[in-house]
Amino acid sequence: MATDYDAPRKTEEELKEASAPPELKGRRADSGSNVVDEDEAELADSYELPGADLSGEELLVHVMPAQSDEFTCASCFLVRHRSQVAREKGGMFYCKDCEG
Repeated sequence: MATDYDAPRKTEEELKEASAPPELKGRRADSGSNVVDEDEAELADSYELPGADLSGEELLVHVMPAQSDEFTCASCFLVRHRSQVAREKGGMFYCKDCEG
């Protein structure tokens, strides 16, 4: 069989369409009809992002001093109850979670 090298070549997509059954050819033509006509700017305005500017907000927090039955872990720096002390080294306390 002779090959005409001057003839335009088909792309891979055209070859797939040529070999596809007629039922699938109709579906491929309809695939572009799922376009939604929404204005992206209006849609974006309705979302509130987690990193929003809260500089105008006031936060009231009451800081309490450490209680007599609490300690601050020297490793994770969390305030824990004395029952959570796992070890003491050099005057520093370590909690059970940081011991291992």
